[in-house]
Amino acid sequence: MSPRIQGYAFVLITMCIWGGFTLTARLNALWNISAWDIVALRFSLAFLILMPILLYRKEASFLLRKEAFILAMIGGVIYCLFAYSAFHYAPTAHAAIFLNGCIPLCTAIVAYFLLNQAFDKHTWASLVIMIIAICLMSILMYRETGIPFGMGDVLFFISAILWGMFTVLLRKYQLSAWQAMSGVAIWSAVVYVPIYLLFLPKHLTDPTPIHLISQTLFHGIFVVIIATLTYAEAIKRLGAFKAGSITNLAPFIAALLAVPLLGESLSIAMICGLVGMAIGALQPWRWVLHRDSLEARLAEQKKQSK
Repeated sequence: MSPRIQGYAFVLITMCIWGGFTLTARLNALWNISAWDIVALRFSLAFLILMPILLYRKEASFLLRKEAFILAMIGGVIYCLFAYSAFHYAPTAHAAIFLNGCIPLCTAIVAYFLLNQAFDKHTWASLVIMIIAICLMSILMYRETGIPFGMGDVLFFISAILWGMFTVLLRKYQLSAWQAMSGVAIWSAVVYVPIYLLFLPKHLTDPTPIHLISQTLFHGIFVVIIATLTYAEAIKRLGAFKAGSITNLAPFIAALLAVPLLGESLSIAMICGLVGMAIGALQPWRWVLHRDSLEARLAEQKKQSK
């Protein structure tokens, strides 16, 4: 396959896993798997797989860098506890809006404060669209239920801030995808699992064994390891904008699939929020501008060749 076809293949794999994360994280709540438990199981399994590989390849020295530890605490332990907990309070559509929809915006804001990176015109346009979408959705939700936001929405938004911080710090520290993924998984397990075993509540006997095993395998292997690597490979072949735009569709597709698969409902408020946040996060106008710019360059090159 050509690099371009390979890139789209990696994007497809990433989309399936990211969409699956949204659905299966909601299933954790329905199957009585607590956030404390799934975070411990997720990172324990990833640790058992990755640590022997790093030792065999003699590549574990980067784990001693403070950057690897900071990324693990922000994008590993703390992010996962907030994100998984949120699914116990809010359905899948709320995750697409307040988590995945807000991640690009939160990343841009964090980059402004940490890297002094000013907003470009596309970010300002997304900001305006998202604010309008959230305000409209809040008004409609208040009319429907009397409550504009819930606990799950707040937890999802905090998760988006944490992931934005993780993304910006990852860019700043310039660790490779393999180092970032391994560092997050290993340090998260080293720090969190002992605390979990000694102090935190455990409900491992509440869910059925098949549910517990399937969730551990999916989140510990597919989400932590495979999706990280396929996304990095997609960026190499397609570029950050195209790969990121396509994979950002996954949570919004998952929100629609949750209606028939999980029996969730979509209100008018949720539909408005999904549409507005999807437009703001995906920035579809950039595809048009990118295509026009590419066509102009090709025409100029053809003219010069003549």
